[in-house]
Amino acid sequence: MSDTPGNPDTGEGFDAPLPAQAYATAPDLYREMREVMELGAARDARRSAMATGPLTPRAAAAERVYLLRRAALMDRMSVEDPGPGARGAAARAALHLARFDREHPAMTAGPHGPLSTEFHPGQRPYVRQEYAAWIAAGQPGT
Repeated sequence: MSDTPGNPDTGEGFDAPLPAQAYATAPDLYREMREVMELGAARDARRSAMATGPLTPRAAAAERVYLLRRAALMDRMSVEDPGPGARGAAARAALHLARFDREHPAMTAGPHGPLSTEFHPGQRPYVRQEYAAWIAAGQPGT
């Protein structure tokens, strides 16, 4: 990381792809919104059908894909319209992904983990790093 603080809105100052790079091949926002909503509905159905306990490997992979795509969607929306509401939603979604990834470190793909000081104080560049790695890996778990 450089000596100057990073800007999570632009992505400058972090060892992570800039938004334009990370999301270059992402579906358009409306399609991605629909798909993330569908993933959320499937997630809710899984949760209501599951007994309490740890996630199965398949359920954990599906949960991560949902959290990653939701965080990336919120980040993209925040980049498009960087108001405080959009920034807050993007930061919360990024923190949910980072929390999940701290509990499931084998699922992360980028060079910096969710606990890395590289992304402090926000996790939005972490989302970009992980989304770009997910795309490069052929979108596993979809």
